[in-house]
Amino acid sequence: MPYRSAAEHEDVPRPVVGIGNDYPPSFELAEHRHRRGQLLYAANGVVAVSTPQGAWVAPPERAVWIPGGTPHAVRMVGAVQTRSVLIEPSACPALGGACRVVAVSPLLRQLLLSAAEIPVEYDEGGRDGLVMRLLVAEIDRAPVIPIAVPFPRHAALAARCHAFLERPRATATIDQWADALAMNRRRFTRLFRRETGMSFAEWRQQACLSVALPRLAAGEPITTIALDLGYDGPASFSTMFKRALGVPPSRYRP
Repeated sequence: MPYRSAAEHEDVPRPVVGIGNDYPPSFELAEHRHRRGQLLYAANGVVAVSTPQGAWVAPPERAVWIPGGTPHAVRMVGAVQTRSVLIEPSACPALGGACRVVAVSPLLRQLLLSAAEIPVEYDEGGRDGLVMRLLVAEIDRAPVIPIAVPFPRHAALAARCHAFLERPRATATIDQWADALAMNRRRFTRLFRRETGMSFAEWRQQACLSVALPRLAAGEPITTIALDLGYDGPASFSTMFKRALGVPPSRYRP
């Protein structure tokens, strides 16, 4: 499928435009932005989206909502086929102005696949227009999935968060971070929640999940991932994973 960028479709006179692209393994899209919002879905493979505000990972049956105007970079895990829609803000206001991961139902998946095949300037009153309207309705009702790693604006705390994503450890403690930042425990916990909207334990878990998901999709052994993240073994890692996402980590292995 020929490459189609979001920038090519900024001024198309349709509220929703479908695009599809095929990427080789480990391909990266440098930071960019577009006026329309984008629901980015990987029909095959996994996409990892990063913005100045945080990081989001979309494994199978998930998609990332990227609001219009948001600077973002995308990393492909494995060979990836994206099937996305570009949406005018007025067409789906419920998605809001923050990145998020949403569940992709079987119906939404088929609609996303179909949208990528629909001509850009489709007949809004015909069958193609009906598909796009149903697609927006399904996106509007898609449940939000808690896979997010928000970054704080506090410079020293942000630097530590970014470093943690490079080498996440499930055993990291509040006291270790507070000491490293020369803060008492109470000040640190209040700052962390104010800056990220999460407790430290919640954020640490999300960071570990965001690192684990691409590795699982790449076929790495669950035991290796669990030990690398600092878990006692695959059982404790799998328990955390299933509690957070509702399915075992084996669900995300190829």
